[in-house]
Order: sequence, then C-alpha cells, then structure tokens
Amino acid sequence: MANSAQAAKRARQAEKHRQHNAALRSAMRTSIKKVLAEIDGGDQAKANELFRAAQSKLDGMARKGIITKNKAARTKSRINARIKAMA
Repeated sequence: MANSAQAAKRARQAEKHRQHNAALRSAMRTSIKKVLAEIDGGDQAKANELFRAAQSKLDGMARKGIITKNKAARTKSRINARIKAMA
C-alpha cells in the first residue's frame, strides 16, 4: 500500500494505464485472429483487407510501447507469408 499521497496517485495512474493497455492489446489480438480466420477460410481478398487493418494496429501498439517493434514486425511478416502462400 502507498505511504504517501504521491505514491497513491501513481498507483491509481498505473492501474488506469494497465487497463487501457489491456484493452488495446485485446483489440490487437482480435484483429489478428480475424485475419487468421480468413486465411483458414481461404478468402485471400478479405484476408488482405483485414491484414491492412491489423498491420495498422500492430504498428500503433509498437509506437506506444505496448509491444516491441520486433514483435510487430515478426507478426506482420508471418501473417503476410501465410497470405502469400494462399495464392
């Protein structure tokens, strides 16, 4: 437990940021799952469209420091490879 007003405020802010980051991370994962579902379904055009949206979300997460730049690049690369393999 916080011993000072300053520490209590930082604890409140940290919890608020944690919840916000969790929501963003969840939205990112959902967008990735949508792309993967379309890949499994075999619809390359729809998968490409959803991939562009997911790519934007991944880049945003990396920019905000919620995930690392390398994780974003790795994820985009793997999804793109799966889309190209459909052709």
